[in-house]
Amino acid sequence: MGSPQFEEKESQEFGSVYDSQPEEVPTHIEEAAEPGEPHEALFFVLAYLQLRERLSIRAACRSLRDAVDNDVLLWLDIFVEPPLGYRLPNDALLKLTSKAHGRLRTLSLKTCIKITDDGLQRVIENNPHINKLYVPACTSLTANGIVTIVKMLTEHNQDLKHLRLHGMYGITKQHFETILSCLKVQKEDQKQNISFLYHKRSFPLVHSDTAPSIDVSICPKCSDVKQVFDCPRDSCKWKKVHPLLECRGCYPCVPRCADCGGCVDLDELDEPACMDILCSECWLRLPKCNLCNRPYCKLHADLGIFLSGGTGFICDACNKSSTRNSDWWSSGLEEFMTVDQYPPIFSDMDGYISYL
Repeated sequence: MGSPQFEEKESQEFGSVYDSQPEEVPTHIEEAAEPGEPHEALFFVLAYLQLRERLSIRAACRSLRDAVDNDVLLWLDIFVEPPLGYRLPNDALLKLTSKAHGRLRTLSLKTCIKITDDGLQRVIENNPHINKLYVPACTSLTANGIVTIVKMLTEHNQDLKHLRLHGMYGITKQHFETILSCLKVQKEDQKQNISFLYHKRSFPLVHSDTAPSIDVSICPKCSDVKQVFDCPRDSCKWKKVHPLLECRGCYPCVPRCADCGGCVDLDELDEPACMDILCSECWLRLPKCNLCNRPYCKLHADLGIFLSGGTGFICDACNKSSTRNSDWWSSGLEEFMTVDQYPPIFSDMDGYISYL
C-alpha cells in the first residue's frame, strides 16, 4: 500500500495529463501573426486513437482540445489500457466518463488498481446504460462491490450484456450465482454451449460480441470461480468419453498449451525456451534455437536473436550465456596479460635469468 502523499502525487500527475491546456498566446502576438490551424486529417483520425493518445493530442492546441472534448461519439466507448490504468484514480475516471454525457456504452478498465467500489459506482450512477463492463485485474474492487454495480445496471433495464471479472479476488459461489441471476442472458448462453478457449496472448474474448456474457465460471475440478476453458482438440481422448468434462477446467487444474490452447498431459510436457507450456505437436512445429534446440511460443517469439541470412535464431538464454562466457574469457585474458599478474620472479630481467 502506498502512502497518501504518493497516491496524491500520482493523481496530480494523471490529472495534469488530462487537464493540460494549450498555452495562451498573448493578444499582441495573435494580432501580429495568426497561429496555424492543424491539418484537417487530424480530426478524422481522432476516433481511431487510443485513450492515452487522445489525451496527449488534446493538449497540442485549442482546436484539437475542443474537437476531442466536444465530440460525444469519441467517449461512448472508453478502454483504459496499461500503463495508463496503473495511474488512473477515481476522480480522473469520473472526468473521462463525464464526456459521454450519460451515454457511455462500454467501460473497459484493464488493471486499474486504483479504482475502488465507490469510484466505479459514481460512474455507474451517471451512466446507467453501460452494456459492456470490463474490470479485469482491478484489485481494489471487491466482490460485494461488483454485485452492487451489476444490480445497479440490471435493476431497471437489461442493458448489461458482457461482464469481465478475471483477475479479481474474493468472488465466491454466492457472488457468482447472484450475478447470474441479474444477467438473464447468461442462462441463454449456457444453453447455447459457447466455447471459451484459452489464449495467453491477451485477455481472451474481451471485445467479441459472440463471447459469453461473463468470462468466469465455477471450475468443475476445484469448484473455484475462475476462467474455465474448453479444449479445442477434436482428437482429445477425454472428449470422446466425457465431452467437455475431463479436459475442461481452469488453468491451474488443466495445464494448457500456450500456442494452441489444448490440454497437455504431464507425460508430453516439452521444455520451451520461455516459461510457458507447449504440447508436443506445437513443440515440433515451431522453429528451434540453433544452440539449445528449444522453441519459443508465439507470444515470446520476438525474444530470440535472429541471425542474418535467415539461418535461424538464438534464444535469449543462450545469447546471455555465450555473452557471459566471452566476457569471462576476455577478462581472464586481460588479467593474464597484465604485468602485475606475473609472479614476482618475472618482475625484472635478473629474476627471470635466475629463474632459468
